[in-house]
Amino acid sequence: MYKIYINGNLLILAGEDEIHNKVSTKTSLIAPYTGKTKMLLSYIDMLEKTDRFDKIVLYSSRPKKLVKDLESLYTVVKAAGGAVREESGKILMIFRRGHWDLPKGKLDKGEKKKAAAIREVEEETGINGVVLKKKILTTRHSYRLKNGQRALKKTYWYNMEAPHQKLTPQIDEDIVKAEWHDLSGGYDYQEPIFKNISDVLNQIGVSKKY
Repeated sequence: MYKIYINGNLLILAGEDEIHNKVSTKTSLIAPYTGKTKMLLSYIDMLEKTDRFDKIVLYSSRPKKLVKDLESLYTVVKAAGGAVREESGKILMIFRRGHWDLPKGKLDKGEKKKAAAIREVEEETGINGVVLKKKILTTRHSYRLKNGQRALKKTYWYNMEAPHQKLTPQIDEDIVKAEWHDLSGGYDYQEPIFKNISDVLNQIGVSKKY
């Protein structure tokens, strides 16, 4: 399935075989894709402007075309980042624009994803000696560019390792904290954490405390 966060709500694109007997509820909508991009725009507008549904699932017998049609409505921005662990298992977290986050950033022109992931982690936290491991997942979220156009940020996430060291947050990227956090028992931040970052943490075995 293809997942994209829009205004904190989730849009999922799926094939018919992935839906099975799932039905709509008060908070989630499941609907077939008619092949018309105007339909996609109406659902995007709904997720951007209201919280009527926290999840919309669109399905098609041609899921690749559905994804292609959706991405045609956005300026696609590619980025890469990592979940960095030090020798005791602590994870490198950053605090940016009022949210806990993981270090990441846009790919430079012609840059490979893995190289960009390491570069951005080093630049945003001042860390050295990063070793890249396996890919974790790809996340997607939408936002508006300065000219008002819709952008879709597609971020490639990797497991990384590095020795414990002093961190230096990149202030000019609005990062005010870079810290090693012990998340072995889960996380319970008082400040917000982006939902796509929660997805990355969940994928590496770190869940929210309840």
